[in-house]
Amino acid sequence: MLNTGQSVDGVVEKWPAPAKLNLFLHVTGCRQDGYHLLQSAIQFVNICDELSFSVRSDGVIRCVNTNHSIAGETDLTVRAARLLQHECSIQDGVDIHLKKVIPAGAGLGGGSSDAATALLALNRIWGCNLDRNDLEVLGAGLGADVPVFVRGEASWVEGIGEWLQAMDFPEVWYVIVYPGVHLDTRQMFADPGLDRNCPPIHLSDFALQQTQNVFEPIARQHAAVERAWQWLSQHSQVRLTGSGSCLFAPCESKHQAGEIAAVCPADFTVFAAKGMNRSPVCSLSQYN
Repeated sequence: MLNTGQSVDGVVEKWPAPAKLNLFLHVTGCRQDGYHLLQSAIQFVNICDELSFSVRSDGVIRCVNTNHSIAGETDLTVRAARLLQHECSIQDGVDIHLKKVIPAGAGLGGGSSDAATALLALNRIWGCNLDRNDLEVLGAGLGADVPVFVRGEASWVEGIGEWLQAMDFPEVWYVIVYPGVHLDTRQMFADPGLDRNCPPIHLSDFALQQTQNVFEPIARQHAAVERAWQWLSQHSQVRLTGSGSCLFAPCESKHQAGEIAAVCPADFTVFAAKGMNRSPVCSLSQYN
């Protein structure tokens, strides 16, 4: 059971960090500072990384016992912890134990979700007492997807990721396919073939069939992504999520999702996952 603030032997166990899907993703322009203006609809799915925390008295922050290879100085989870530590003048440190399930470079938001969970968990563990809006502002400085993970509500997203409108999307089952290709976000946004001039749409006009992910043509230049696209499109409508390589397709039931996942080519990673309009981390923070 999760400890609710007073840690036992310095450890607070198992905070989840869910993956997300961009149901669509448009780029509507660029700001003078180079940031892209986006429109998207984001829903969570029940694929989760797991984080636990061990408080240190020496002020050191590190990520340990991980099954991924991101260097500590660039790990978004460590950066989130250090940002909160600095913002609130916290003297304690923390060991962050991170079990990765969400593939990196996939467009599922794993790094951003881990960072958001670190902010939410350490805000409670360290007794920072920042409100959710404060944490969203901190998160925005780490990445465009972090604020929606902090808020923990399926959302219509605009701006550079900071404008959020809570939404209730159908919580359907999806088949999610990771082709094993890591796509770098900065390179994807810098690609000269990216459509940066999508006409803005109003959230009341949103329909999956009338939108797109503008990164799809770029991602499909990779042979493995294209092969995964061709396979999954035999079963359902396919869409790319985020600026990564993961593809997803909505299903009519859990059973159908399981049946499609069962026949996925062996060289791809496949998930049958349920859409969620509320992140599981919400029930563990004081913002539920």
